[in-house]
Amino acid sequence: MRLWPTIVDTLLGGLLVFCNATAAEFSLPSDTAGTNARTFAAKGVVEELNPDNQTVVIRHGAISNYMAAMTMPFKVKTSKELAGVRAGDEVLFLLHVTDTESWIDQIVKIGTVPMAEKAKPSNSQPAQVQVAPAKNPLLDYKFTNELGQAVSLNDFRGLALAITFFYTRCPLPEYCPRLSKNFQEASQKLESMAGAPVNWHFLSISFDPEFDTPVMLKAYGESYQYDPAHWSFLTGPPDKIAGLARGSGVSYESDNGTINHNFRTLIIDAAGHLQTVFPTGGNLSGQIVAEIIKAAAATNQPMAQN
Repeated sequence: MRLWPTIVDTLLGGLLVFCNATAAEFSLPSDTAGTNARTFAAKGVVEELNPDNQTVVIRHGAISNYMAAMTMPFKVKTSKELAGVRAGDEVLFLLHVTDTESWIDQIVKIGTVPMAEKAKPSNSQPAQVQVAPAKNPLLDYKFTNELGQAVSLNDFRGLALAITFFYTRCPLPEYCPRLSKNFQEASQKLESMAGAPVNWHFLSISFDPEFDTPVMLKAYGESYQYDPAHWSFLTGPPDKIAGLARGSGVSYESDNGTINHNFRTLIIDAAGHLQTVFPTGGNLSGQIVAEIIKAAAATNQPMAQN
């Protein structure tokens, strides 16, 4: 049974650091009041910026009532917001967060700090999804779901699977919350669709097992109105999660309460073959539905021989 054939994709790089500061939440102008938007003042140090891509990586202090100190890539509405900004600049800025997106603006330089030289990775080649052998022990390993039950991937034989990796503390809506929103929307569409298959299941696997206990995962799932009959949240020992992530082409690294990671949503057909990999974030719910319908129909197809 092959779950992970070899696939090469460019991974999203992780950036790590820390900074101590505090921030306060601000009220929003009336033109954003209908979007459940919040605005926070923050302070941090610019690590990297990409004006063409309209993103900047900032290691910021704790943002009161929102998130702990960490390093995050932030979006700006226009590249003009980054005019004159350089790596090493200590800045004040406003972070705006809605249900679906986040961005920063009003970036003000207040100083400069020395930048530590970053170590170069020993291998600059993109990571690869490893071929899982037919008897890969991780397929039978009992992870723990949000209900405290022992669950293995082989328990889902005969079902079309959508698998992704996340962590519940991820603060920005475009990242892990968007992955979970994809599963929420896709599951609701499948459950309400006339003639839709029933042999499918979604797996959200946490790479933050120390924090993401079954109790935490259950509360998180309930915030997305999850149906445990079709959607499970898994945790387990860090080494087992790491092995499963590597086999799925997921790269992640933790530091200071945040986890830098790339995106992977895998679709496994009901015969156990890897059908599709989505290596991006964003709204994929419609595509997931289409792939699950296709994958669920593969139940009676012969499995590939190793």
